[in-house]
Amino acid sequence: MSVKAKKHLGQHFLTDETIAKKIADSLTEKGYNNVLEIGPGMGVLTKYLLEKKAVVTVMELDSESVTYLKETFPLEHLNLNTTSEKFKIIEGDFLKQQITQLFNKEQVAIIGNFPYNISTQIVFKALENREFVPEFSGMFQKEVAMRIAEKEGSKVYGILSVLTQAFYDVEYLFTVPPTVFNPPPKVDSGVIRLVRKENYTLPVDEKLFFRVVKTSFNQRRKMLRGSLKCFNLSDTLKEDPIFAKRPEQLTVQEFIKLTAKIAKNGI
Repeated sequence: MSVKAKKHLGQHFLTDETIAKKIADSLTEKGYNNVLEIGPGMGVLTKYLLEKKAVVTVMELDSESVTYLKETFPLEHLNLNTTSEKFKIIEGDFLKQQITQLFNKEQVAIIGNFPYNISTQIVFKALENREFVPEFSGMFQKEVAMRIAEKEGSKVYGILSVLTQAFYDVEYLFTVPPTVFNPPPKVDSGVIRLVRKENYTLPVDEKLFFRVVKTSFNQRRKMLRGSLKCFNLSDTLKEDPIFAKRPEQLTVQEFIKLTAKIAKNGI
């Protein structure tokens, strides 16, 4: 049996075993006992994850892929007594799941060859559940991977960069060409690894921080005193040198300081 890639699900099946193993090995296996693979497809990454010590759960929306996985990874091939001990298959949409309920509030690393059409949403969901997600590793459209990993001073640096790097250390690992997929996408892919920071709580109100970052980049060509005028900045505060900058010039730490200044000013 084989699975036909479905365009509406953004499926591009990885066919290169070496790259699959490199992605699986990108997880450090520290501080958690669970690994969640999103969108396993035909299981090219799954088989290398099953060599790890952690319990592996795969979540797949495509029912045809789920059937394939059940036939390809039967218990006798895994040398396991029950699926609940080492390997679980869940048919469902990750974006509609409650991570805390699935893993009983245990730590879980997320990995996958993520569908391009929902990859950014997957990152934001992981950020929302960062208390339970110590690592996040996988393949994105290269443009998205670079955006997540980019530092200040670049046109690529934006909302996704700042919000991710506020809580995770991000490393761009390697680029993957279209030729190793079936069907091949029209763009290169990039593999990145996110490792949660030791201190992943912010010294400012997190909702305000998210709002400040998003509002700043919504008008990224403007100086901050212009793009953030909706916060009713006082005349004195607007004279602060930071408000003469554009959002792509600010580091994550400067965005945190900016949020603190706005909070002190009063909204």
